[in-house]
Amino acid sequence: MGVLRSIGEWFEHRLRLKDAMAQPLTHPVPRSSASWWYVFGSATLTTLILQLITGVCLAFVYVPSAADAWQSLEHLNYSQPLGWFLRGMHYWGSNFMVALITLHVIRVFLFGAYKYPRELTWIVGVLLLLLTLGMAFTGQVLRWDQDAYWGLGIGAAIAGRTPFIGPRLVHLLLGGPIIGGETLTRFFVSHVFLIPALLLALVGLHLLLVLKLGISEWPMPGRLVSRERYRAEYEALLEREGVPFFPAAAQRDLCFSGLVILAVVVCAAVFGPSGPKGPPDPTLIRTVPRPDFFFLSVFAALALLPPYLETFLLLTAPVVGIALLVALPFLSNTGERSFRRRPVAVLGVILIVLTLVALTEMGESSPWSPVMNAWSSLPTPPQYVKGRTPLELQGALLVQGKQCRNCHSLGGRGGQRGPALDDVATRLTRDQLIRQVLQGGGNMPAYGKHLSPPEVTALVAFLETMHPSSEPPEKAAPVPATPAAP
Repeated sequence: MGVLRSIGEWFEHRLRLKDAMAQPLTHPVPRSSASWWYVFGSATLTTLILQLITGVCLAFVYVPSAADAWQSLEHLNYSQPLGWFLRGMHYWGSNFMVALITLHVIRVFLFGAYKYPRELTWIVGVLLLLLTLGMAFTGQVLRWDQDAYWGLGIGAAIAGRTPFIGPRLVHLLLGGPIIGGETLTRFFVSHVFLIPALLLALVGLHLLLVLKLGISEWPMPGRLVSRERYRAEYEALLEREGVPFFPAAAQRDLCFSGLVILAVVVCAAVFGPSGPKGPPDPTLIRTVPRPDFFFLSVFAALALLPPYLETFLLLTAPVVGIALLVALPFLSNTGERSFRRRPVAVLGVILIVLTLVALTEMGESSPWSPVMNAWSSLPTPPQYVKGRTPLELQGALLVQGKQCRNCHSLGGRGGQRGPALDDVATRLTRDQLIRQVLQGGGNMPAYGKHLSPPEVTALVAFLETMHPSSEPPEKAAPVPATPAAP
């Protein structure tokens, strides 16, 4: 003990940690804030630290390559000692982090803690909520399984519907016109470096604002917030009944954070990690992707909406919702804080929570119905459909609806993985086109199990028209006549 004390004193003389930590740990807080209702923020910070630790451990094994990512997770699940448990800790830590920060935002809203002078604290908290959801989405993509692949397709379809900049957003999201290795690299960098850096910076700013402005007191009915009197009243409250944050208030935070860690450990040990649910396969076009629980409500809402409402709500609902959250402390800056005298706020929270719970429940069984053609089904240039027969027009619709242009370009627009379709008829005969569609070859998967015979006939009929007017289509070599027997 003497040696450890000497080492500690050596570091203390040089770092002055006691002086640096004394003010944050012992700053006075209202006695009423030493309550179980105030523990969600510190518990969210605990799960963030847990995510950082488990994420660093996973990064030692995870291979951010389109060819090896899925196999590296399989290795963690079945070969690496306790690899499955580590992945389970990270997965359930993510779930708990989203749930806890949501509860924290709800508590702050119901307690009116976003009002003067804590407007900036609320805005930073909203940004932290959005970044947490971004971490959850990018983490799901890194599983690089069927759900991740088609979830990315859905996300790209949503981005592609943005007016004017839709194609640019898709290219920025995917790193190209199709889902590939560049896509995984971008999501890996975002999940491991970019979003955590922003999270840590905003967490530091959030804690600084809490220290400077103080923790809001329990909202008493009739105690109104006024710009002229609130600061003086808050200081008088601290003088009258303030207690040091540690240990008076922090003991509940530490206890609840310990329970959260225990719950994450139990869930990881009992339920294990999520996925991967099979390697990503673009040929499985009849698939039903399912996001993690925090996005199931969005999935169900899109699945149950009629198609003509999808684009409008996708482009307006998130923008309006985020704008309202950011503008809230300016729209309702002073006045009553107690939830007992704010029935509209309470009813609004209850309605939103019940809606999200119901949609999440429906998301477990709702069939997928949204149209995913905003990014993969670019409009076919008019010159390729002008004067075509009904059968050939049906084939053009199949090219557009079956996401062929994820990999093939037409009129200079589309994917670059496969050859352009503009002159495909000059390179392949009808029989070769049929065989290529049915059996695949090269980089192209086989679509024989996913297209009906009439669809194949229509598709090939359209592809046979893909040749310059000055160059005839490729024809099969005539079969030489068998000479007659002498």
